[in-house]
Amino acid sequence: MRRALALAPMAALSFVAAFAGAASAETWTKYVDSAGGIQWSYDADALYKDKQTGRLVVMQAVSKPEAKLGPSAPGKPDGVGSGVAIDCAKKNLITIGSYTPSKPLEEKAGWRSDTPKKAAGPENEALMAAVCPHIDHVPQK
Repeated sequence: MRRALALAPMAALSFVAAFAGAASAETWTKYVDSAGGIQWSYDADALYKDKQTGRLVVMQAVSKPEAKLGPSAPGKPDGVGSGVAIDCAKKNLITIGSYTPSKPLEEKAGWRSDTPKKAAGPENEALMAAVCPHIDHVPQK
């Protein structure tokens, strides 16, 4: 029990650390256009497979090129997005955390035990189509 409690903070660090590390090496890949000129992208450098759940963890961000907005990582003046954990086989996801220019990315406590939501809608379906083929080729953390 003590070992589990000692490891819990380290597991939480992997999510924030992966995204913070990716902030310096952002490789945004657009996966869908939405209404109003909004584009959704994921950061290919931040993809990883969560060791505890087997879910693919993804940082996604919104951009609007005509307004010179993103996509950008947390901490950037135009960064707006979220982290999600995807179960590619069951086609569901759990939101890990979100960020805006005025709100830093914070991991939601206990996200691994949250009830997943069906990955419905064109944006979520496009995200899964874009990232799930990479699940066997990303690092585990």
